[in-house]
Amino acid sequence: MTETGAPFAPRGDKRAVETGTRLSPKFDAAGLVTCVAADADTGDVVMVAHMNAEALARTLETGIAHYWSRSRQELWRKGETSGSLQHVVEARIDCDQDAVVLKVRVAGSGASCHLGYRSCFFRTIPVGAPPTPETELGFAEDAPRFDPDAVYGETPDE
Repeated sequence: MTETGAPFAPRGDKRAVETGTRLSPKFDAAGLVTCVAADADTGDVVMVAHMNAEALARTLETGIAHYWSRSRQELWRKGETSGSLQHVVEARIDCDQDAVVLKVRVAGSGASCHLGYRSCFFRTIPVGAPPTPETELGFAEDAPRFDPDAVYGETPDE
């Protein structure tokens, strides 16, 4: 066990971290690494979240994505309430081991977004003109796959 409480190798020297074969994630000052979840079949990014050492360890152990909720300050298994569990097909870490990519298949409705969309990135930003306060977002998805109020109950604005 390391100081993070997870079974990861110590960081060691830069070369060992960047080109070696030991998993030694670099958690930030809050104890987190950024994680991008992408659809294993299409490659589309479905969400970005954060993992602490326990979330990363549980994800690797169980094959189900776990994350750290910064707003709730708790570990969460993605899809536990909605039924849209993220089954991990492959896990990757970047060269300096401070970011993770999961290739996932989403169970249930197939929605990864808490708003019911397949992806949290369901809106598009126009490119080719300077942004203004009137810049309008487009939609990459037609409609949510589930009603979030029915699944989670009404939530207050944050």
